[in-house]
Amino acid sequence: MTKAEVITEIANKTGVEKMAVTVTVEAFMNTLKSSLQKGENVYLRGFGSFIVKKRAQKTGRNISKKTTIIIPEHFIPAFKPAKVFLNDVKKTVKK
Repeated sequence: MTKAEVITEIANKTGVEKMAVTVTVEAFMNTLKSSLQKGENVYLRGFGSFIVKKRAQKTGRNISKKTTIIIPEHFIPAFKPAKVFLNDVKKTVKK
């Protein structure tokens, strides 16, 4: 599902104009990004947590040049689903 599809789905279910939903979704995503960039985690009860994880320094290898490089420690965004959300997906998704 794309962002446009999400916006259309929300607009259809709520009766709110698509443009207003678009502004709201964009504002939510910008707030989420800026919070994570500051190192602040975002917790949405019943849905999950958007967290910042620290990756430790490690040694990488360039196979084509047969050299090793040091990859410095860095931070990455991650999502950890809530147990309720995780269980709901496990029960309903079918292959």
